[in-house]
Amino acid sequence: MKISLLGLVAVLGFASASVRGGETFAVDPVHSSVLFGIKHLGVTNFYAVFEDISGTVTFDKEDPSKSSFELTVPVESLDSRNPKRDQHLKSPDFFNVEQFPTLSFKSTKVEANGDVYQVTGDFTLHGVTKSITVEFTRGPDGKNMEGGVIGGGETRFTIKRSDYGMNFMQGALGDEVHIILSIEAGKQ
Repeated sequence: MKISLLGLVAVLGFASASVRGGETFAVDPVHSSVLFGIKHLGVTNFYAVFEDISGTVTFDKEDPSKSSFELTVPVESLDSRNPKRDQHLKSPDFFNVEQFPTLSFKSTKVEANGDVYQVTGDFTLHGVTKSITVEFTRGPDGKNMEGGVIGGGETRFTIKRSDYGMNFMQGALGDEVHIILSIEAGKQ
């Protein structure tokens, strides 16, 4: 899904000591992760990943309220380590990848207190968009292997799948979905 997730996202505060004003960073899908966990049969959380994520972050170090975050996750990239289960999760019973090919997040408000950001935005899952606020903790700035500026961080938050119309197997599967979004992005 080409989206603005997670923050899902949305969720990110990228910066470098050299950042002045608004600068744009592109999400590195190779070094970023989107995981989710859901209670199975009331026993323990089962975890799966989305293997792809894209997006951009415009970060304004001097005025975080001018920052913006946009993430997209293709649902087709879902991997639960079991092809039969993946097929079922992508079916109309759950994600319905044919009708809703992406998850997305687009920020509407960003506030910062040091390296901790409160990011509010529109999270779209299963064709339903809701405003969520996540706490994103920015990691240290760095340089990639080519010497380019990189930044990133992580957020962990919980949604209710029923809020997004995903009601199949309520009881056998929990309603709460725990999401971990870890992002690394390179300055464009």
